[in-house]
This record gives sequence, structure tokens and C-alpha cells, in this order.
Amino acid sequence: MEKKVLITGATGVTGKHAIANLLKMNIPVRALVHRLDERSEALAAQGVEVVEGDLSDFNRIGEVLQDIRAAYYLFPIQVPGIIESTAYFAQAALENGVEAIVNMSQVPARRTSVSHGSQNHWVAERVFDKFGVPVTHLKPTFFAEWLLYSIRSIKTQDALIYPFGDVAYAPITGEDQGRVIASILSNPAPHAGKTYPLFGLEELTQYQIADMVSEVIGRKITYQPVEIPDFEPILRTAMRGNDYFTQHILAVAQDCRDGYFSGTNNYVEEITGQKPMSMMDFIVKYKTALL
Repeated sequence: MEKKVLITGATGVTGKHAIANLLKMNIPVRALVHRLDERSEALAAQGVEVVEGDLSDFNRIGEVLQDIRAAYYLFPIQVPGIIESTAYFAQAALENGVEAIVNMSQVPARRTSVSHGSQNHWVAERVFDKFGVPVTHLKPTFFAEWLLYSIRSIKTQDALIYPFGDVAYAPITGEDQGRVIASILSNPAPHAGKTYPLFGLEELTQYQIADMVSEVIGRKITYQPVEIPDFEPILRTAMRGNDYFTQHILAVAQDCRDGYFSGTNNYVEEITGQKPMSMMDFIVKYKTALL
């Protein structure tokens, strides 16, 4: 029986695109989801083996990793627990003979990060490194999908409201990351032990992104920068009082201002053979949602 590739976070922004690309390559996929719903049913309809489980459940992880050749690990940034879960995942992968892991980290993850989430991602990287299963770390900048989180303010206030100042960075789409993940999982050996910071096509400020949205949807959208302390109550309300995630976002907002999210490189094109999607093309693709 041919071993499968495991995708965790299978219905999320990166996981669903990784699965789509793996299926194009005729690579069998097992998808781990938190709950069975219409999104998981859509995966099953494509021939994906869908399993339900929790990345914080060591015994369940061991079951899910049986007969898996390579795996994509994505722990949700909204909640604590990544270090313990990473140890569970790495040990279960070792026990089941998994040949490679692609680990989703983040570009500001570092030992000295003020964000508990970013610092925990850095520690999780070190946990994977020490277990012996070949691993590739992906460290993306802010996702282009952040724009879609602003749909409400775009529709009600004609505005993007963020605490990122006037700093430019190159937003990367989940679609591009999915292609990177699938490409590495299809042939992991050349990427073993490597860390890839991932960026979109070009660096842009929120002012420039707002102008692009204005052009596409046909009405003026402005960027309204706010100071980080002033953004906290807005974020806390949106996150329904999630202290862990609120602390992370406020800390990485400062990281963005300090340039940690800025930069460009050619890794997406080198790994997948295709340039990343431009922000303008992303906005055009999601025009209907932004109207």
C-alpha cells in the first residue's frame, strides 16, 4: 500500500491549497481536521482520507501518523500549546517512520521575541530539529489574507485599520504557500534541514494596498493607521478576549514596524517554478467579497 502525505490544518488557508496541489500530482492525502463539517466533506469528495483529531492528543497523533510518508504540521497561532504538541508530533513521527516534516512557523519567530506565540514557534522549531526526523521550516511574512479580515471595516468605514505604520512588506498568499508545501512534500530530501522565509511578489505599504482595493472595487478606500495601544481594544473585541492571541498580534505589530516582516526573496519561484501571486491579482480574485 502506498504511503500517504498528512496535511494538518487541512481546511485552513495553507492546508487546503497544499491538498489541491498534492492531488494534482496524484499524491494520496490524509487530512487531519478539528471537526467534520461541510469543508471536510468537500475534501472527502475529492478522494482525500479525512480524519478527525486534536494536535494536543498524543495518542491520536500517533494513530493519524501511521502509514504516512511525509507530513505538514500547522499548529493554530490563536492558542497556546505548540511546544507540547510539537514534541508529541515529532515523537509520533519518529515512531511511525515518517520520512519528512514541513513545519509552519513564522518570520518573526526568534529567541528574543516579545510575542509569546512567536517565541514558542521558535522553540518548536528547535524541538523538531532535535528529534531526528528531517524537517523543513517555513517562515512566512504576513499573509495576503489579512486583507480579507478587514472586510467589515472596508464595507462599513471604507477603511483598512491596522497598527503597522507606513512599513512595507510583501504579503504572501495561502495559495502560494500551499504550492510550496506540496512541492516540498512531493520531494522532501533536497529541502531537509532548511529554513525558508517566504514572501510575496513585492513590498507594499497599507497605503498602497488601500489604493489597489480602491481601484479594483471602484470606491475610495483609505488606510487609517492606529497606534498599537489604541488598536488593543479593537483587537480584543474582535478576538473575544483571547489574551494569548491579542498579546501576539500587538507584539508582531511592533515587529512589523521594526522591519521583521519586510524583505523579498525568490524561494517561492525556486521551489515551485512559479512566481508568487501579486497583491493586485489577489485583490481582483476576491473582489466580490470586498465589494
